[in-house]
Amino acid sequence: MTTTPAPPPGRGPTDRARLAHALREARISAGMSGAETGRRTDMSQSKISKIERGMLLPSITDVAALCRVYGVPDEERESLLTVAGGLRAEASSRVILARGMAEMQRRIGRLEAAAAAIRGFQPAMVIGLLQTTAYTRCVFGTPAPGASRASDVDEAVAARANRQQILADESKQFTLIMTEGALRWQADSATIMIEQVEAITAAATLPNVRIGIIPWTTPVWVFPRHGFHLYDHDAVIVGTETATATITGTADIATYLDLFTRLEAAAAFDDDATDHLARIANEYQQLATR
Repeated sequence: MTTTPAPPPGRGPTDRARLAHALREARISAGMSGAETGRRTDMSQSKISKIERGMLLPSITDVAALCRVYGVPDEERESLLTVAGGLRAEASSRVILARGMAEMQRRIGRLEAAAAAIRGFQPAMVIGLLQTTAYTRCVFGTPAPGASRASDVDEAVAARANRQQILADESKQFTLIMTEGALRWQADSATIMIEQVEAITAAATLPNVRIGIIPWTTPVWVFPRHGFHLYDHDAVIVGTETATATITGTADIATYLDLFTRLEAAAAFDDDATDHLARIANEYQQLATR
């Protein structure tokens, strides 16, 4: 009788659910709350909850840290690390494409809720978390084929606005970088851009938000081909013209982390960024009064 060989550890939804269940049971056996676990592993309580519910795939480093604080025996720990490694490897071979503007906003919101450090870069438009409603309407203004404005665009605008409330959560750190060109891409009118630049300037005063501007006068030796967002070391979101890709492969994430570090080195922050924003806003003011 021929038997089908078992799949390698760390493949598919069954192993993902098994990993989530094992980590939850280990925490309960250790008599620890999610909040205490978060403090001892430097993760948010929300992230731990999402890992235990199978909503977020932990990195190998995450699993090692959780096993350490739970006192998981060596043999079981190695088994869980093997499963986590297999799941991450499987994820790295796939790019998950999502379509539908409103649903994508909710999907990104879930990633933001689970992350402690959120980093973003945009070369051609204002970063979503910083967009005014008027600017967002320009971005989402063309409904997808077969969708009505009311059912798709309006819902997406509302979902993005809802996401922006997370900026007030001081347990999270945001580093958001844009090129000056992104702010020079005039969305509909100078008046909308004045409001938009002022909103970015206001966000820069939040204690947990760093706004970076790469001025056109700054020489650069890095050429990113698209915008992207990083959520801890767990995922990267990349927008395409027709869909949005969620990337969770360890090697891919490392590539984007390195790219972000180089962009960060080229950006102006704090008072320098505010000065650039004021200069750009002033030029839009002059344009609006012509």
